[in-house]
Amino acid sequence: MRAYDDIINLPHPTSANHPRMSMHNRAAQFAPFAALTGYEDAIDEEGRLTEDKIELDEQRRELLDEKIRMLMDHKELNPSVKITYYVPDEKKEGGAYKEHVGTIKKIDTLKHIICFDDGVELSVENLFDVESSIFNGIFD
Repeated sequence: MRAYDDIINLPHPTSANHPRMSMHNRAAQFAPFAALTGYEDAIDEEGRLTEDKIELDEQRRELLDEKIRMLMDHKELNPSVKITYYVPDEKKEGGAYKEHVGTIKKIDTLKHIICFDDGVELSVENLFDVESSIFNGIFD
């Protein structure tokens, strides 16, 4: 006689007092447990790289001012413009440089912002570079 021959063909025991556990609840018993919730997010955030804002010298600022003036003077041409600008990080020191390409709707000299047709508004203080076909041969 082999071990368990006496019980191998018996019906599965069921409790009269407790309902059978669902497959979902049964599987949840074996799910991994994260003792430190948010730990992975904190590690990812700490590892995320940011850049320092490059301080522009006087010559670079004058060049950007001249380019913006030219864009204002040639607004009726609706030139396509690519602007590189700095975005400060909201969570830690530093930030990132980004680019936006579009057509300028207006340049608000009082608020120091550039408004694009697509609704994007960029602060002039955060500009790093301005490129457009209307500058060809002028600032090369």
